[in-house]
Amino acid sequence: MPTRIRTRNIAVASVAAGTALLGIAGTAVAADNTPAAPSTSSAAAKTHTGDGARALCKRAPKIEKRLHRALARLQGKVTVRGSIARLEKRVEKAKAAGHTEIATFLNHKLDHRKSLVPTLQQREKDLAKVATWCRTQNNTAS
Repeated sequence: MPTRIRTRNIAVASVAAGTALLGIAGTAVAADNTPAAPSTSSAAAKTHTGDGARALCKRAPKIEKRLHRALARLQGKVTVRGSIARLEKRVEKAKAAGHTEIATFLNHKLDHRKSLVPTLQQREKDLAKVATWCRTQNNTAS
């Protein structure tokens, strides 16, 4: 048993020493390599600023569909799963049956669901502005 412990301790110490040496060597190599001046054209620099604009412009149509679908579901009729109207009906049924704990839980869920509507509507407005910006920058957002 003592030989196993000693062997394990030696192995751990070796790995730690190797990691420390590689860390120092990696830092020294990184310090020697100075970054070159960027050689990008002005058009490429304009569309790629590091803020994810190109990717957002590419995803904008899918995001718009998803937002529209979520709002349609929330504002749907009583027969639509996930709609506010359907959850309101469930709260009423729970209250009528005398299930106060269930009604409280569902009521909190209903409050949260109602708070989603203005947020999603604002996101739709913001996304419309993003899509307009993408079209002016030739970043293919339809």
